[in-house]
Amino acid sequence: MEYREVLRESWAARRGGLAGRSRDDARASMLRSEIGRPVARTRRGPLQRLRRHLLARLLREIELEGYSDLETPERVREQVARQVDEAVSHHEVASLSVEERSHVIEELVADICGLGPVDALFSDPTVSDILVNGPWEVWVDRFGRLERTAVRFDDEQHLMRLLDRLVATHGRHLDEASPYVDVRLADGSRLHAMIPPLAVAPIMSIRRSRAVPFRIAELFDCGTLSPEMGEFLAAAVRGRLNVLISGGAASGKTTFLNVLSGFIPEGERVITIEETAELRLAHPHVVSLEARLPNIEGRGEVTLRTLVKNALRMRADRIIVGEVRGGEVFDMLQAMNVGHEGSLTTVHANSPEDALRRLENLVLMGGFELPSRAIRELLAAALHIIVQMTRFPDGTRRVTAVREVVFEHDRIETRELFRFEARPASQLGEGSGGHVATGARPHFLERLERVGYAPRPGRTAETPPVRREPGAGSNVAPRPPDGPFLEGS
Repeated sequence: MEYREVLRESWAARRGGLAGRSRDDARASMLRSEIGRPVARTRRGPLQRLRRHLLARLLREIELEGYSDLETPERVREQVARQVDEAVSHHEVASLSVEERSHVIEELVADICGLGPVDALFSDPTVSDILVNGPWEVWVDRFGRLERTAVRFDDEQHLMRLLDRLVATHGRHLDEASPYVDVRLADGSRLHAMIPPLAVAPIMSIRRSRAVPFRIAELFDCGTLSPEMGEFLAAAVRGRLNVLISGGAASGKTTFLNVLSGFIPEGERVITIEETAELRLAHPHVVSLEARLPNIEGRGEVTLRTLVKNALRMRADRIIVGEVRGGEVFDMLQAMNVGHEGSLTTVHANSPEDALRRLENLVLMGGFELPSRAIRELLAAALHIIVQMTRFPDGTRRVTAVREVVFEHDRIETRELFRFEARPASQLGEGSGGHVATGARPHFLERLERVGYAPRPGRTAETPPVRREPGAGSNVAPRPPDGPFLEGS
């Protein structure tokens, strides 16, 4: 099998088949590199001058006549095509080939109603983050590894024009008085931007939202966790245990939270609370709440804590907080103890012990004057399981620990139920190794058995060796789920 076909099939397995969409996208196919990966390129010379000239003309027309005639991308494309043809007929540029004409039109449409030069990167399903470090430096994250692209903006004004248009649709703006913004794009992707004087040049970060959420079988195939761990955690969710997902930045916490939420029974009402809505739950009854920043006058702010308090009055069976990072942690813990069992949340921490310490510190920083013992008792009563996510240097993401939270001898502790045993990097790669069940019997095992869970003693699961090029040399499809709790997941 050819190398390109191997990569394509591997991407389809790892990204749920989305890689196939890029083959049918004209923009991506026109910009493919030698290994079949869509790479946006910036044209220089006469074509760039023509594009800039026509863009300035179109923007003047929009400013004078309004945007009513350009309400849809199709109308924009028609108007742009007319402008390009007029420029050629008036000898403003030498004759254009069919490919050059199409390329200029696509760039102008992207500048007017898309994402400008980075629009082509959205055609690549393997890109999870787009990082713009100024007008002449654009990076992407593919499978947890950063790669620099050939994408360029014309200048800072070009980048600022794109940012102003994107944030204006949310009633926000960027200037010296408000030099940063965090908004959600139409497809669910999260955009964060910052401009001078907080940054040397305008910068933009886009965390892409996956069109089709991951299924747990795909995580098995990637080695994120073992089927035994998946069955255990699925039973924990269905058995209404409170789960905390801990991990560093970009370790896969939100993705894993999405996967676990798929095991919530359909008859329950779920309320999600986030600063910027990123969760996409595969559940029929979901209410999504989103925090709001204050306006330019400092009014209108709605915090996560306010949303958690309101969620308690909305007849929620389960409350899912995308990430706790402030005083809302106290209200979340209280909710877990007063009838909202089975709730899920995430926190930034490097280990399960650090996660508990951070939650305790967040309660104290929220202004609650409680003794440490009372806070720790609250934590032990509210939380049942901590799942630790880790992102390894080679970009792979693993569940490195599943621990039970216990309160013994006046101390809050964790008991290891599953762990990831990594092998030396010199042998098989940074993130290679195996998931192992410790054999410890959790206190809540009877609750899991009541929902039909049966532990499998003595079994371990090896994850496949990590390959430097994602999927190179392998065309293995995701392993099907093999437990009663994983069917249909």
